[in-house]
Amino acid sequence: MSLKYAVGDLTIHRIIEQESPFFPALEFIPGLTAEILAENRAWMRQAKALDDADTLILCFQSYVVKTPHHTILIDSCIGNDKSRPQRPKWHMKTDDTYMRGLSAAGIAVEDIDFVMCTHLHVDHVGWNTRMENGRWVPTFPKARYVFAKQEFDYWTEQNAKAEVPPFADSVLPVVEAGRHELVGSDHQIGDHVRIVPTPGHTPGHVAFAMGRGKDDAVFTGDLIHSPLQTLYPELSMKFDVDQAKAATTRRSVLERYCDTDTLCCTAHFPSPSVGKIKRKGSAFVCAAV
Repeated sequence: MSLKYAVGDLTIHRIIEQESPFFPALEFIPGLTAEILAENRAWMRQAKALDDADTLILCFQSYVVKTPHHTILIDSCIGNDKSRPQRPKWHMKTDDTYMRGLSAAGIAVEDIDFVMCTHLHVDHVGWNTRMENGRWVPTFPKARYVFAKQEFDYWTEQNAKAEVPPFADSVLPVVEAGRHELVGSDHQIGDHVRIVPTPGHTPGHVAFAMGRGKDDAVFTGDLIHSPLQTLYPELSMKFDVDQAKAATTRRSVLERYCDTDTLCCTAHFPSPSVGKIKRKGSAFVCAAV
């Protein structure tokens, strides 16, 4: 299993926190039929994307990208000590898997220059903060945390109606520490990092394209969750805020990177999680590299 990739002048590390069966496929993807699942069961199982009980296997991970100028962490996973009663595997977690993963890649928390969040869901912001002396502090002490303004505004509004725990414990403490930047879709970091608006899963969801002068790699966040959705881009998952928009966005991004040399770095595909988008009929596949 590859945890490290080099493309252009980028070095990309996968930092895996969990990889396991997560949700029954037919429940996770409401538009999925038993017939479509049956047609695709064999290759999905072979790809370790589906278990014997038809539960989707998902990976929960961060990517750390080293450009010639910066070390950037994309999406900070689940985190420790967070109250997540709806998800027993995430609730008040205390393991050292994530930190060991960083360490194995030769990365210390002080090395991270930017933390960039594709969106602000629970499993993408968890390690933004850690518990220290009874309060939440930024995990990456020297980093600027980059949030899309539209996404941040959406969750600020939701949190005002009723507390959104991951926003309260993993985003607001970063804001209070003065470590955040709210950015628009034209934001760039140096000559290597660009934002690609990808609304649908959440209103302000973004992907990140990286590379000097061209997209050597794209980090898709929750634009897509399972390899099944490359073959059936119209199938959106149950937590997409706007399922129709998510489907349209997904197809357009797959089309954009289809048959190019761009590495597609997905958040949740099972290992190896990284591949190149190839055309297959009127749809696509993500061919592992």
